Amino acid sequence: MFKKLERTKVFRDPIYGYIRVNYEIILKLIDTYEFQRLRRIRQLSGVSMVFQTAEHSRFTHSLGAYELCNLALEGIDGLAATLTEYEQVVFLISALLHDIGHGPYSHAFEHVMQVSHEEMTVKLILGDTEINHVLSEYENLASDVASVIAHEGKYKLIESLISSQLDVDRMDYLSRDAYFTGATYGNIDFRRIIRSLLVKDNQLVLRASGVNSVESYIMARYHMYWQVYFHPTARAYELLLMSIYKRIYDLAKSNKATSVNAEALINVINNPDDLKSYVLLDDSYVNGMIKYLTSSNDEILKDLALSFEKRSLYQHIEIETAKDSKQLTIIKDSIDSKYLPYYYIQTEVSQKAYLHTSGDKTDINDIKILKPDGSIVSLEDYSPIVKGLIDSAKKTSIRVFYKEPLCQIK
Repeated sequence: MFKKLERTKVFRDPIYGYIRVNYEIILKLIDTYEFQRLRRIRQLSGVSMVFQTAEHSRFTHSLGAYELCNLALEGIDGLAATLTEYEQVVFLISALLHDIGHGPYSHAFEHVMQVSHEEMTVKLILGDTEINHVLSEYENLASDVASVIAHEGKYKLIESLISSQLDVDRMDYLSRDAYFTGATYGNIDFRRIIRSLLVKDNQLVLRASGVNSVESYIMARYHMYWQVYFHPTARAYELLLMSIYKRIYDLAKSNKATSVNAEALINVINNPDDLKSYVLLDDSYVNGMIKYLTSSNDEILKDLALSFEKRSLYQHIEIETAKDSKQLTIIKDSIDSKYLPYYYIQTEVSQKAYLHTSGDKTDINDIKILKPDGSIVSLEDYSPIVKGLIDSAKKTSIRVFYKEPLCQIK
């Protein structure tokens, strides 16, 4: 049904050696404007302010998640036999395209624009885009891929491999982010995990012999969040960028000029469904815009842009005691009210090592274990380590980030 290439196309990769492309449609999708745009969006946004080698892109991660699908089809017992060729291609394409909806510097953009990258991914797959034109060569393919991204349940087995507690997305970004940040505690044995998985009764299960690898994977993910993704300096950088977005957003909504050509961004602020403008937005666009904003007539935008350019980041306080709260009250009272939304930001981040599924054993997040006697139980019921993590490995961090108003203006 799907045309294959005469010779396998490969991309060299530090994690897998080669990323292999056998289907013509995959190559066509990689060559689309919307997918190539991911080369210009960093995978880890502000993390490179702390881990200077974390320069890899959403493009490399998306190819990596796709290659893990190839490895899964080869290594998971019963998966290739369970899925038709059409479903296998849906699986491969869903992994490849799962991040095309990300905005510049990713999550900071989502927060201000109040649109999730999953929603934008679905819009780009179904809208008037090069990706949609490629997918539309096959009946229902665009809508089927979109249904996987949207978790509609039509292809539950595929969804569990694309987005769950044990999926190709997480396995790639943990391996890739650990490699590029040098954070060795993020390394996981993804090959062993894949080899330990199998399909039984149309659901994904893990052989008991692979539990140790999954326990290590769960702890690696937990440590990566607190040591890398939630690092306070990385967060300060992202929040500074978020404040720039917010200021532009507020000015646009009140019909005030930003004194810089940000037409594509303003178009998206006014109409999130403007896909032509949305795909123009990438990190390069934002970096150029911010450089011009260092000469903005708006004092807040100018100050934020200068702070971004000079890496003059927010200071932060972790709220742990009443003394901390009192200190923050003093800081907050010292900031003029017009600056407060941009110069004083309280954040709360939480992370659990393992997501308890509350007894819903049909949830794709419930990792199933195949015991030697043939019975199937949940991972938390089989592994004392994971059972302990449900209650003990929970952490919430409340931080306030702040900066002195106009400290950068000369």
